[in-house]
Amino acid sequence: MTTALAQRTPPAARYTPPASGVLSRVGNLRQHSPGRLQLILAALLTLGLLTGLVAGLTAHSASAGTTRLADRAQPLLVEAETIYSALADADTTAAQAFLAGGLEPVELTRRYDDDLARAATALTDAARLIPDGDDAATSVEALATGLAKYSALVATARANNRQGLPIGASYLSTASQLNRDTLQPQAQALFRSAGDEVDAGYDAARSSWWLMLLVVLFVALGVALFWSQVYLSRATRRTFNVPLVAATGLIGLLILTTAVLFTSQRSHLSGADREGSGPVAALAEMRIMVLGERADEALTLAARGGSDKEADFDRTAGALDFGDDRVVGVPGLMIRAEEQHTAYLAVHDKVRALDEGGDYDGAVKLAVGTEAGQAFGDLTGTLDEAITDRKAAFTTQIEDAGSGLDLLTVLGPLLALAACALAAIGIRARLEEYR
Repeated sequence: MTTALAQRTPPAARYTPPASGVLSRVGNLRQHSPGRLQLILAALLTLGLLTGLVAGLTAHSASAGTTRLADRAQPLLVEAETIYSALADADTTAAQAFLAGGLEPVELTRRYDDDLARAATALTDAARLIPDGDDAATSVEALATGLAKYSALVATARANNRQGLPIGASYLSTASQLNRDTLQPQAQALFRSAGDEVDAGYDAARSSWWLMLLVVLFVALGVALFWSQVYLSRATRRTFNVPLVAATGLIGLLILTTAVLFTSQRSHLSGADREGSGPVAALAEMRIMVLGERADEALTLAARGGSDKEADFDRTAGALDFGDDRVVGVPGLMIRAEEQHTAYLAVHDKVRALDEGGDYDGAVKLAVGTEAGQAFGDLTGTLDEAITDRKAAFTTQIEDAGSGLDLLTVLGPLLALAACALAAIGIRARLEEYR
């Protein structure tokens, strides 16, 4: 019978302890008012701390990118432009000095030497700005090697020219070809790399990904604060929770400050691109083309008709556009430059008329004389003035773009921490009521 009873008695159910995982505890907290308040507090603190951290990181990233743009990217562009224009001017000056025959004019010799010195100094400065392994380092190395070879070829051409040997023109032509076909393309490659660096600098300064994440956190924290106050108003039958209202005000102040600073920064970065680095690049190209014209004129005379440089001159003259849309901020200077270029072309036409009419000496005298030199000097001087003006515009815009970002790096986390403290005070006060 005992056996039969045991068979009819069901086995005892196995004891299962209550779930103790994080999700289970969170679920339990949701079942009563104090628990819900604790969850609300945890969410507000988490969002507040994340918002403060990301606000600081966003401001720091934007500030660092703006500083890098001012301290590295734009200076590299300036150095590359200096190298490019110095090489073009050296080519022009060497050809002009060669035309004088015999002992070169002191002024032209000094200008040629200054061009080489400027190029060498700019190369050294550019090398300091380029990180190891960068593609631009290859251009700098090639330029350093080629510059010495170019200088040697010009020196040989001078020596032969002083002795009245026709082979001097051949050496000069070889030097010019090295300058134009090797050195200037390498300088142009460095200039393009510097331009890419500037573009990357603008992207880094804008910190778009950080800013988008910050906007998402602002929205999430704002919604959480608003919902928390609505919940507390309904649960406690109080219209306002003053600490939470104050926390919301601080977050609103942080959002407003961030919006003002980054709107200003974006505006000034766009201005730096549109009014500074963009025009500087276009004006540098324009100046180099003008220098190429002057060199073509001299090389055509030096070759005594055995050169196609006049065709190069015509192509360059036709390609020059003083109304380039990229050049903004200096309309008066561009009008003046176009008029000066027209005046220089008129002198060049006289040079060609004399040369083609058989008066070679008269053509050379006019080409290296005061009239041509003044017309060309006025033109390059105006372009230099425009470049200097646009460099200053870039510097001003970049300084304004970085204004306030360092302050936000500190202010952002502090405001967020203060908001978290107020939120904790406001909700802890309600929790105390349940004890």
